[in-house]
Amino acid sequence: MIDLHFWPTPNGHKITLFLEETGLAYRIVPVDISKGEQFAPAFLAISPNNRMPAIVDHAPADGGAPVALFESGAILVYLAEKTGRFLPADLRGRAHTLEWLFWQVGGLGPMAGQNHHFRNYAPETIAYAIDRYVNETNRLYGVMERRLAGRDFLADDYSIADMAAYPWVVPYERQGQNLDDFPNVKRWFEAIRARPAVERAYAKGEAISRPREGFTEEERKILFGQTAANVRGAD
Repeated sequence: MIDLHFWPTPNGHKITLFLEETGLAYRIVPVDISKGEQFAPAFLAISPNNRMPAIVDHAPADGGAPVALFESGAILVYLAEKTGRFLPADLRGRAHTLEWLFWQVGGLGPMAGQNHHFRNYAPETIAYAIDRYVNETNRLYGVMERRLAGRDFLADDYSIADMAAYPWVVPYERQGQNLDDFPNVKRWFEAIRARPAVERAYAKGEAISRPREGFTEEERKILFGQTAANVRGAD
């Protein structure tokens, strides 16, 4: 059994996509990030970066003590290696899958995340920041567009690279992007959206919390006003 510490954000959805595809037994442990539950000492013991998702695998492959893991990219690699699925075993297939996974982790996710923040959540409108991150998100969609020319998925076969990138494309309209400008990305996006496992994963997320357009001032402070004191205060 895997405990998935989860809230329905793009990074959270990455893990439910994998778990639903593979049928691994798991239970969701909600972490309401708008209430500050990510700062609870028990959660910080699993995820010292006070971010979800995080997992605890109570049946690791070595038969030893439970394995706790944070960071969505690391979790995807761990689960892929545990199951032998969605990460090719051959040298080149594995290398290409990992490079596109880390492209998402280091590029698409952070840039789209800042895009979301300055377009939708910042308390004041900062035109330079909005333009910077909308344009960079647009550039990254262009990178995907070129990559998906003549292939179905980022690393040929459906993989953890696609599972990582897809949730960050779901809110494309809120990122100021138009999928009609990226026909290869649109084809890829619609193919993934139609997968039964993806439908199940997003339904589980909506059962916990539906997407919201805004936050209260207190929630805004919790989500966007974090410093080292937040983590120290949870000790």
